[in-house]
Amino acid sequence: MTRLPDFRLETHFSRWEFTARHHLTASDAQTMTMAELLALAGPEDREAWDTLALGYTETFGDPGLRRAVAGMYERVGEDDVICFGGAQEGLNLAMQVLLEPGDHAVVLTPNYQSAETVPLSLCEVTGVALDPERDWALDLDAVEAALRPNTRVLSVNFPNNPTGTVIDAADFVRLAELCDERGIRLFSDEVYRGLERDPARALPQAADLSERALSLNVTSKSLGLPGLRIGWIACRDQELRSRLERAKHYTTICNSAPSEVLARIAITARDRILARNRAIIAGNLPLFDAFFAEFADLFEWRAPDGGCVAFPRYLGPDGVEEFCTALVEQAGVLLLPAGIFRSELTRTPADRFRIGLGRRDPGPGLAAFADWLRKR
Repeated sequence: MTRLPDFRLETHFSRWEFTARHHLTASDAQTMTMAELLALAGPEDREAWDTLALGYTETFGDPGLRRAVAGMYERVGEDDVICFGGAQEGLNLAMQVLLEPGDHAVVLTPNYQSAETVPLSLCEVTGVALDPERDWALDLDAVEAALRPNTRVLSVNFPNNPTGTVIDAADFVRLAELCDERGIRLFSDEVYRGLERDPARALPQAADLSERALSLNVTSKSLGLPGLRIGWIACRDQELRSRLERAKHYTTICNSAPSEVLARIAITARDRILARNRAIIAGNLPLFDAFFAEFADLFEWRAPDGGCVAFPRYLGPDGVEEFCTALVEQAGVLLLPAGIFRSELTRTPADRFRIGLGRRDPGPGLAAFADWLRKR
């Protein structure tokens, strides 16, 4: 594995995430306190928490946690799940297990940077861009044209980060079929599943569609619990799961025992947590709609189909990079400019920025943003 480049998003956050007064680009839904989460625990999980011994846990993950995760799927059992220290570890190890020099991967863009840079460190990669001029539509023909005889992985992310787009279910099923027809692994980042504006648009999960596919998920995004650092991959291929476990022996070995119990409480109560978080986003959307309507000469706004981030266009003459820098330095309002999401594989729009919709009470941040714009 070659040296990875700096992670632009995390480097930017290291500078600004905890110093900016208004974090308007958060990618997670509203979190909760320990007391709030424990109040959702059933008797068995509460007993597990109260009597927890702080020893090592199983590399695959706590059996109770894996049972809870399996309950999210239609065709996945607890033995089809392996847990990780967040989604990043799962993505990283999966690519290292699935790809080697001489292989080829296809990655949809824009995306979370490591979805592109980790495969690029291992083999040749082709990017297929969502089309910003057609509401970030996916061109299935372009995906099929990018596949080669040595393609081993097709990596996708829906609801998409940073655009918030959700493709049609029929198109997603076709992606799984294309992969199965050609012996390719569909790697599906599903961390925003459950936050669709229209629940009927929730896509099937890749691990339910194909025994070869991998579904990546985490407690961080839709459930709003990034502090737990618990992610997982669901895959019905036993041999591949064993390879993932052996790869994990070189990283975290096992997860945090307290986090695993808390994660299984959250996943068991996911319907209540997701309903709460969807309600927060639905309540926030009119505030964002009104903000962007007031400044329609500066922004092109489209609410996301799913997830809790959107990727508006900035129309000002100074460019989005200079704009976002001035905004955080002068008004303390943090956004992520397009350069954070630039791709080495495809042309990506240079006039966009990511804004987050999932945190409670964005009013003060939007007010500071608007006041700064009015004074420019």
